[in-house]
Amino acid sequence: MDRRSLLIIIFAVVLRLSLFTFFPSLPDLLTNRVELSTPVTSFKRLQEGLFLYTHGVSPYDGGIFHQAPLLLAFFTSLPSSSLLVHLIYTLCDVLSALSLITIASSKVPAITPLHTSSRAAALCPPWAAAAAFLLNPFTIATCLSRSTIVFSNTVILASIAKAVSGDAIPAMLALSMASYLSLYPVLILPAVVLLCYDMSGSKMPLSSYATQQGGVFFAAVAGLLGLSWMVTGGSWEFLKSTYGVHLLLPDLTPNVGLWWYFFIEMFDSFRNFFLCVFQLHLVIYLGGLCIRLRKQPLFVCTTMLGIMSIFKSYPSIGDTALYLSLLACYRHVFPVMRYTFFATSTLLYATLLGPAFYYLWIYAGSGNANFFYAITLVWCLAVTVIVADALFAVIRDEWETERPDMKGKDIVQI
Repeated sequence: MDRRSLLIIIFAVVLRLSLFTFFPSLPDLLTNRVELSTPVTSFKRLQEGLFLYTHGVSPYDGGIFHQAPLLLAFFTSLPSSSLLVHLIYTLCDVLSALSLITIASSKVPAITPLHTSSRAAALCPPWAAAAAFLLNPFTIATCLSRSTIVFSNTVILASIAKAVSGDAIPAMLALSMASYLSLYPVLILPAVVLLCYDMSGSKMPLSSYATQQGGVFFAAVAGLLGLSWMVTGGSWEFLKSTYGVHLLLPDLTPNVGLWWYFFIEMFDSFRNFFLCVFQLHLVIYLGGLCIRLRKQPLFVCTTMLGIMSIFKSYPSIGDTALYLSLLACYRHVFPVMRYTFFATSTLLYATLLGPAFYYLWIYAGSGNANFFYAITLVWCLAVTVIVADALFAVIRDEWETERPDMKGKDIVQI
């Protein structure tokens, strides 16, 4: 680790612990923000589940607690200390930053066994990748809110960091933990397998390699579910409360996503159909991205995480922070992006007006749900533009690398 990366990590740790210490009411304030905490990541709901679990009552009975049993067991084993909790969340952010440093240091965003960008000289340095994550206001707010999405993000980045190093087994184990915690990371499994295959230099046929690593992944998930069964006293009811809530959307608490308001207005007779449509909408991108961007599987992971931050059932700002931190590793294609100013200003616009519109709706009573939903649509529009523009930039960079004579020339879509 270089000196600048170390200084950024130290500064980020001091900043987080200072905010936790000198503004003790801030974490509780942010915990109640729907932009940061969802029904499946809320620290407040985790505390309710801990209370029920320690008093011999199953937290999965009442439809309030939707988090993984092993996460529940982990917090149960900790001493009752807010300082320790703050240290754990800060440590998770540090581990995420170390994973990003590994990813940036590997130069895989620009140089893979199948592709070398002509702009590789402008690759993002490791310290900048760490800063893009640790100093991102979205990341800091997510950490202060103590949202459990922090743990999912940490293991997702750990999985990708191991994959770029060619360590397939640790990558599969970390990804299985991420999928166990929040389900949707399973969507990047094909891309992570491709990344491991490329970086390990395996001579095995891709189909055999994918089957082998897929077996490791699903065996690890089965092991985690078995441990969860033991933690919950031999009951499988946690499956519906933990994973069924992602798929069936029983809790319509507002968030920054597209689902909650749509299903509030949905007639019950159409609900199951649109649940299938919305879930399939997440899956349909994966095949095309893996085929078209076969030479750059890391960017497939990045793009899928961006798509998940828009279209998953319970998204939060923490999902967008994860996507933006990985996108920062592709700094070399930023000059090719076309709508940077528009997307950035739109994201800032939604960030500032979101809390204001929520206040007008819930507290002032001078607005309604349309106020807040409208600004979440603007938020999703901004992230969609960033995802689409980054995808264009990477494909354009790949095209110019293959055909240097076309560099700088305009493209007209017919």
